[in-house]
Amino acid sequence: MVKHIILWTLNPELSESEKEAIKAGIKEGLEGLVGKVPGLIDVKVNISGRLASSNADVMLDSTLETEEALKAYANHPAHVAVADTKVRPYTVQRSCLDFEI
Repeated sequence: MVKHIILWTLNPELSESEKEAIKAGIKEGLEGLVGKVPGLIDVKVNISGRLASSNADVMLDSTLETEEALKAYANHPAHVAVADTKVRPYTVQRSCLDFEI
């Protein structure tokens, strides 16, 4: 199995209410991919409880069956749609860590 962890920083020009709505949309969109993308086992998006010591706004913690499933997930139309409409327009930084478990 493979873990796919992403941290995003939202655009600082967004208001707090905009950020909250965007984070909810990211969570709904990405967690909704389970069952739609082959090989995607689990998705958890953390959008709350952030401490002041944090330097990211949103965390994606996902589990996929294989590295090949991760590569297919990256290009899957449902994932691309969420990324293009709910994530990329609002984020200014992305960090990724992929590893086998």
